[in-house]
Amino acid sequence: VQLQESGPGLLKPSQTLSLTCSISGGSASTTDLYTWSWIRQSPGKGLEWIGYITYSDSTSYNPSLKSRASISRGTSKNLLTLHLASVAPEDTAVYYCAALGAGYWGQGTQVSVSS
Repeated sequence: VQLQESGPGLLKPSQTLSLTCSISGGSASTTDLYTWSWIRQSPGKGLEWIGYITYSDSTSYNPSLKSRASISRGTSKNLLTLHLASVAPEDTAVYYCAALGAGYWGQGTQVSVSS
């Protein structure tokens, strides 16, 4: 199973970040087998869990980001999306999608927020 994140590399404060995670490999039902998470790592800091979505489309979020984050699956179910509203420079990080229980991680995508 391969995961590939994509999205804009640079945003301005107050914009909405939209990232996509493309899932390939495995079987047609792979996305129904796991809980899919978004995680980020800011410069000089550890990993921060943003939230997850389950095979039944239930979601859970880090309380510190809950008011701004939204995770969903595309109609093809091979796509995950993350929306993070009202970004600020503190949201600058490498963003990853992952199936933590299975040990599947994408390579990450750099997002910078700057005016």
